[in-house]
Amino acid sequence: MFPEKKKKKSNAPFRVNLLFFAVFAMFSILVLRLGVVQIVKGEDYKRDIEKTEDVIVSQSVPRGRMFDRNGAIIVDNTPKNAITYTNYGVSAKEMLEVAEKLALLIDFEPKRVQERDKKDYWLTKNLERGDEKVPEEERKKLKDELDQKEYDKKVYDLKLERITEEDLAELTEQDLEIIGIYAIFSSGYALTPQIVKNEGVTDEEFAIVSENLQYLPGVDTTTDWDRTYSFDKTLRTILGGVTNTNEGLPKERLDYFLARDYSLNDRVGKSYLEAQYEDVLHGQKAKVKNITDKTGNTLSTEVVSEGQRGKDLVLSIDMDLQLEVEKIIEKHLTSAKQKPRTGFLDRAFVVMMDPNTGEVLSMAGKQLAKNEETGKMEMQDFAAGTITTSYNVGSSVKGATILTGFQTGAITPNTYIRDTPIKIKDTPLKGSYSNNLGTLDPVGALRVSSNVYMFHTAIRMAGARYEYNQPLRISPAAFDTMRQSFSQFGLGTRTGIDLPNEQIGFKGEATKPGFLLDLSIGQYDTYTPMQLAQYVSTIANGGNRVQARLVKEIREPIMEGDKLGPLFEEIQPTILNRLDLESGWMETVQNGFRQVATSGTASKFFAGKEYLPAGKTGTAQAFYDGPDRKNYDEPPSVINLSFVGYAPYNKPEVAIAVIVPWAYTGQSVHQANLTIGEEAMDAYFNLKKQREEKKMQNVNSD
Repeated sequence: MFPEKKKKKSNAPFRVNLLFFAVFAMFSILVLRLGVVQIVKGEDYKRDIEKTEDVIVSQSVPRGRMFDRNGAIIVDNTPKNAITYTNYGVSAKEMLEVAEKLALLIDFEPKRVQERDKKDYWLTKNLERGDEKVPEEERKKLKDELDQKEYDKKVYDLKLERITEEDLAELTEQDLEIIGIYAIFSSGYALTPQIVKNEGVTDEEFAIVSENLQYLPGVDTTTDWDRTYSFDKTLRTILGGVTNTNEGLPKERLDYFLARDYSLNDRVGKSYLEAQYEDVLHGQKAKVKNITDKTGNTLSTEVVSEGQRGKDLVLSIDMDLQLEVEKIIEKHLTSAKQKPRTGFLDRAFVVMMDPNTGEVLSMAGKQLAKNEETGKMEMQDFAAGTITTSYNVGSSVKGATILTGFQTGAITPNTYIRDTPIKIKDTPLKGSYSNNLGTLDPVGALRVSSNVYMFHTAIRMAGARYEYNQPLRISPAAFDTMRQSFSQFGLGTRTGIDLPNEQIGFKGEATKPGFLLDLSIGQYDTYTPMQLAQYVSTIANGGNRVQARLVKEIREPIMEGDKLGPLFEEIQPTILNRLDLESGWMETVQNGFRQVATSGTASKFFAGKEYLPAGKTGTAQAFYDGPDRKNYDEPPSVINLSFVGYAPYNKPEVAIAVIVPWAYTGQSVHQANLTIGEEAMDAYFNLKKQREEKKMQNVNSD
């Protein structure tokens, strides 16, 4: 027994020593590991813990303003109170808590509350009742079939599906406000301000939210802006529109704007001038740097750049003239509408232009249309129709026909043609408005508006031979020749105006010989009012087709009231093409246009005017293609009226184009084209005289 006891005694110290050794080894490893962490990698871990992230966020600035050529403000920005929310990386629960607090402080009309939003909110407020929607037995079965992530999603979806209309009816008006506010909170990008309310924010709301910002993390009070128009409905269709914060970036151009540092809720130009000059008007956004930690919490913010309001546009439009012209159109359109057989008449257009620079001085269009809200007919702005709608304009284009004849060698300034109706086999007679116009040269043909002279010019240009009541053989290429020539004046081609959606008109597709004759007198292809203005400007200035322009200058923005800032860019005239003419050709047409005003078809309205006008009238037999076209199996026959002119004839400074489509049916009952044209030209020179007199008075008073 003793030897055994000795053996057991001798084993005890060994085990104790082994235990101590193991403990020593573990402590050694721990010390070594701590040494590595603290000494070798300590700095790396410290930097990792202290690591921050700089996030640059862009903030919108007000858009640039628009002025007329004399410095009058046309489009401005009106500041207004706004409440915003910026998500600094907080959880959905935290956002909802802030939304609940904010709903108590402001009146909010929810606009984007979807049924799903309501259900999500109901579940957050009714956790136990929500759990009851999915019984325990069903949960166990799902848990056996799905992994945890799929299980959680499936259970939540089942809860949503089983929320009844009665459940949702429990939501109060206050709940709906909270849901609407929360929907805005959660719809934007992190660190990007979202407009919560910018319409009807009262001073009381603004003040109480400002006082409680410490309890509303992410919420801020700021100043937003509204686009305002100084002249009510004038030019509204060409000034264009701007999206609101709910619309944000247009979906069809989303990639374009996002690639240029825009945010989804940025307000951008969506039509006409606002869209055309978006890059200029949008301005330079303010840059704010948000410094965040690894978990996304914002540690501090820093303004990188203050940003700058968009640059201002100085338009070529003379608003005093524009307003006068619009009144003239409204007066004579209303008056003409009282005449018999004017059921289709509903619009009229005037474009006035500096023929030497292409600057548009007035771009007016009016349309009688039904107000969608009241259901009543009213006079609406339709300035956009000067570039988006086209019509047969009649004899106004005869200046281009004569010059085409000269260029092709079909006629010369000394070519005389007897005005006698022509007859192509198996077609009706084609003639002028009178059979007693006599034998005419180009000047006389323009003065009395001879159709027959233009017919023979077109036939000769096509290299054809005319015999009474015999077939007329004309190559289809003759249509291309005439259209190509007309395009040199701006007819049937884009004028280059700095607006989107400019139309070129419609070209007749058939190439029967008689249609070439119709083309020569403006009764086949269609042209826009802007094209007609560029055409007559080309004649007025001696042969230069100058690009039409609405923006005259771009100015740097300043904050001093309604003043213009320093010049950033002056838009120079652009000559698109120059007519290749021999000496005396253009003078022949200009002489013919002058005689139209003094002794020809427009003399009743323009003879004796001190400003020495020249011009050409137009009457076209056309087919109605307006809003009521659907009511007819065949398009009704109508008369379109037009007028082009310029003054003074010996030193032109203003050109005009007037179109009154679908003026009447049957015989003439009014001459709205000429009454409008006369009064518009009078208005231009009366304004000029008044300004000169005022300038002289100011000089004398100094």
